[in-house]
Amino acid sequence: MIEPFILSISVLLIFSVLASKAGSRFGVPLLVLFMGIGMFAGAEGPGALQFHNLAFTQTLAVISLCFILFSGGLTTSLKEIRPIIKSGLILSTIGVLIATALVGWFAVAFLHFSKIAGLLLGATVASTDVAAVFTVLRSRNISLAGNLKPLLEFESAVNDPMTVFLSVGLLQIYTTDHDGSLLALFPLFIKQMILGSLFGWLGGHLGTFLINRLKLEFEGLYPVLSIGLVLLIYSATQLVGGSGFLAVYLAGIFLGNRGLLHKKSLVQFHDGIAWLMQIAMFLAMGLLVLPSELSQIALPGMALSAFLIFVARPASVHLCLLPFRFSYPEVLMISWAGLRGAVPIILATYPLIAGIPEAKMIFNLVFFVVLTSILFQGAGIASISKWLGVNSPFKASVSFPIEFNPTKNLKNEMVEIPVPAISAIVGKSVLELGLPSNILIVLIHRKGDVIVPRGSTIIEADDRLLVLAEKSSVDFIEKLASSRL
Repeated sequence: MIEPFILSISVLLIFSVLASKAGSRFGVPLLVLFMGIGMFAGAEGPGALQFHNLAFTQTLAVISLCFILFSGGLTTSLKEIRPIIKSGLILSTIGVLIATALVGWFAVAFLHFSKIAGLLLGATVASTDVAAVFTVLRSRNISLAGNLKPLLEFESAVNDPMTVFLSVGLLQIYTTDHDGSLLALFPLFIKQMILGSLFGWLGGHLGTFLINRLKLEFEGLYPVLSIGLVLLIYSATQLVGGSGFLAVYLAGIFLGNRGLLHKKSLVQFHDGIAWLMQIAMFLAMGLLVLPSELSQIALPGMALSAFLIFVARPASVHLCLLPFRFSYPEVLMISWAGLRGAVPIILATYPLIAGIPEAKMIFNLVFFVVLTSILFQGAGIASISKWLGVNSPFKASVSFPIEFNPTKNLKNEMVEIPVPAISAIVGKSVLELGLPSNILIVLIHRKGDVIVPRGSTIIEADDRLLVLAEKSSVDFIEKLASSRL
């Protein structure tokens, strides 16, 4: 009977969503909650669910990561990441290599791993998860100032393809030629990055063309089309030897920064899909792990976590950001905010399926590292950001009661413009702003209320303006709102 399975899945999903509400209120990282629910329902928990399908878990994890990266790309603003692209690329490539080498050395010297197995462990835990960082900060109504937020977001997305490449490449060397040279991976890496970038660009163009030109009769088919695009971009890129994860992320950025029909509904749809994938993935990982085995590796797990948090991550960040103008508090914050999350646990399933001798040890160590990283680093991230002076007030997104769906030939776009307290337009009426005819303030969000403005309406500090403007005039209204007295 399939009904008991469906009942179990539905209960776990609903309970995870309800738990997320409590977790956000009390500042508990959601990923920990989802893993905890999986462990609670697993073989050694009260739920006693027997789940050992590694191949299914890995397939689920790959698909999940595709949609998580695509959703992240859709909401990535090119304007925000442009100043940090160079530093972000170096941090997500050279930084991953440095962290992999350091953790590999630690695993060989103190955990008695072979060299290749130690490097495999290092590559597996090298990826960061920024979602955990901002979940904790949002629960405390805190954000990060300056370029810290876009840098952490960009790094966490771009280092995923790098860690996947390193882990899979090292595993191939381990299983085919135990003494193979790591230099053999370099041409493969160049090929994967070039093809991943090319297919991401082509996929973004294809997605824009299809979504804007097909004119589907039913709006509900556009999300279905976008799902097909994500899977097509990933699989086609992988089949020709490129990085499918990089391709879907870049395609998401391309689509998110274009004039796209039904863009808002597509972004909301993929945000929901990304959450579903995260919940499903961490529930599955929680079901796989056995708490009794975790207790056996607690001491080496704590040692590895401490080395990663206090040595490997800070060393990689400091070395990579030396050529760039980041202050010392900012570098320390970036080091501390390198939380581990979904990708390391996903990659830990690869050695299990390959059946290498250290596979179970690697899986349990990675799970332990992720758990302690989120709990320990996550618990201190809000207070450390305040102590370092790199925090800023968190501004929750505003929900306006109208949605803007541009048509093919429309030159206008709807943008949300914040009004800082020091803005030169504070205290002026809408009429006094002297806006050109191609700019219209449609609504004003003020202290929880939505106001329909008139010419006599006075602009106040911390207002959020919903503006309809020609694309060529968006910069004008943004500069006007951000200009100082």
